[in-house]
Order: sequence, then C-alpha cells, then structure tokens
Amino acid sequence: MAEHELTSTNFEATLAASDTLIIDFWAPWCGPCRAFGPIFAKAAETHPEITFGKCNTEDQPDLAGMFGIRSIPTLAVFREQVLVFMQPGMLPAEALEELIGKIKALDMAKVHAEVEKQSEKAVNA
Repeated sequence: MAEHELTSTNFEATLAASDTLIIDFWAPWCGPCRAFGPIFAKAAETHPEITFGKCNTEDQPDLAGMFGIRSIPTLAVFREQVLVFMQPGMLPAEALEELIGKIKALDMAKVHAEVEKQSEKAVNA
C-alpha cells in the first residue's frame, strides 16, 4: 500500500481508520530521513495491512509539535489507537521488519488493560 501524507487535518481520521499506523516524521533537508525513505516505502509495499504515514515536519509543525518531535527521522507506531513505540533515528530494513513483527505480536488486550490501569492511577493521584 502507498504511504499516506499525514497532516494535522487528516491525522485523527487516519488513526481511527487504522488498526496499525506507522508514522515517519521527516524533513526534506535531513540526510538520514532521505536514506530511510526508501526503506519505509518498501515496508509499506510489503505490509499492505498496515497504514504507513509520512509527516513532513517542515510542512506540519503543529502535528510534529503534538508528538514533541525534536529529532528526525522519528518513528511512531500506533496499534488500535494506542502509541506503542516511538523512537528517533533511522532504522535499517531488517530492524524495521523486526519491529513490525513485534508490533503485530503484541497482546493488545494486555496493552489496553495497562493503559486503563495507568489512567486510573493518574485520576487517583
């Protein structure tokens, strides 16, 4: 599947429509971002069941700011609308494939239970 250009306008709808959303925060002037681009595009072709979004931090500073992006490239992964991974730095193709495998293997019932537990702690604090 093709990569989707993410904006502050379409982010929420894209997230809601995706079981898994992987976001590449990047900028055109960033060398590592340009090197990671083809790796990300290949993964998007290989995994059509996953939504791959690209956020140009130069064009979308509000969306990048919402995530506190300070380094690019930064990869963020949502599963069932829960942020389960976020890390700056370029990943080689093998590491991205390994990450995708781990994301697919997550027990989301446990993840949701942990999120609920953390939310209750925050409310009661």
